[in-house]
Amino acid sequence: MLDLVLAIGHHILVFSLFGVLFAELVLIKRGIDLATVARAGRIDLMYGVLAGLIVVVGFARAVFAAKGWLYYSHNLFFQLKVATFVVIGLMSIVPTVAYIRWRRAGVAPSDAQVAGVRRWLWAEMALFALLPAFAAAMARGYGEFPA
Repeated sequence: MLDLVLAIGHHILVFSLFGVLFAELVLIKRGIDLATVARAGRIDLMYGVLAGLIVVVGFARAVFAAKGWLYYSHNLFFQLKVATFVVIGLMSIVPTVAYIRWRRAGVAPSDAQVAGVRRWLWAEMALFALLPAFAAAMARGYGEFPA
């Protein structure tokens, strides 16, 4: 039962994170005002909370669920999935810092600044697409290497 609960929780969190990332991408566009910047900042905070929960639940799942840590720790696709998630997390720092700077400046960002942040958000979305591919390969036993 624990395996099922952790799997459901992990999947709900990952889909929620994707939704939050998509919401940021929709909000951050040419001509945004300070109210939208503040809204994006709140959504970005949700992004960080969800990402943290995904790490906790994901590793709990890897350690305590049916297949166990030995299965995951010796799987290339698990390692690629974790590494990709870390890269996405590091990339998300750029938009976060931009939202904070824009809010502190008290002036709406320029179209060039917005375009720069959108590029980072699109890059995160592109890498995010790899996560379910790695998960599917891992779940089917691909990428295993000997202990």
